[in-house]
Amino acid sequence: MTMHAETNHRPLVAILRGVQPHEIEAVAMAIADVGITILEVTMNSPDPFKSIAIMAKVLKGKALIGAGTVTRPDEVEAVHKAGGTLIISPNMDAEVIVKTKELGLTSYPGCQTPTECFAALKAGADVLKIFPAGTIGSSGIKAIRAVLPAATPVYAVGGVNAGNMADYVKVGVSGFGIGSALYAPGKPLDEIKKSAQAFVKAWDAI
Repeated sequence: MTMHAETNHRPLVAILRGVQPHEIEAVAMAIADVGITILEVTMNSPDPFKSIAIMAKVLKGKALIGAGTVTRPDEVEAVHKAGGTLIISPNMDAEVIVKTKELGLTSYPGCQTPTECFAALKAGADVLKIFPAGTIGSSGIKAIRAVLPAATPVYAVGGVNAGNMADYVKVGVSGFGIGSALYAPGKPLDEIKKSAQAFVKAWDAI
């Protein structure tokens, strides 16, 4: 599999948790250069809005930029002001989803049950982020996927590595969020790039 037809980006989200503004340009460029062009900076990183603004500027037109671990509507507004277009959450909060859509941004709420999934869709979510995916595994996601509207994009996040992506795709997962297997504070830039290349290779082989 290659690109999402509607976005021309591989449905792989680089989760940059703990990244600092002084390193964000180099890290983001390294990841985007090898083909992962959806990137998020989590709210619990140092000065996340500054990092988002830097990424939005240097990768304008080349990547989709947003924020992760967004849990409040005021954070959605701040991400929007910084130039981010994606709002990714660990939880399903209807107020966050509604604010995201009011501002014309893309909503990826975190869900783990059918109840949360349908509530998220009702509130206007664009993509359902199954998190943490590792705890329910591909069999759990398969059961949830079976009752969701067929066109709903479902991303698996948490416990994803280059070796198990194919198993998730077989049960209807359409994309992934990749965290510590890709980026961790202090990880050398060349290692980050190698990790990104491994995920791109694994996705393109599916």
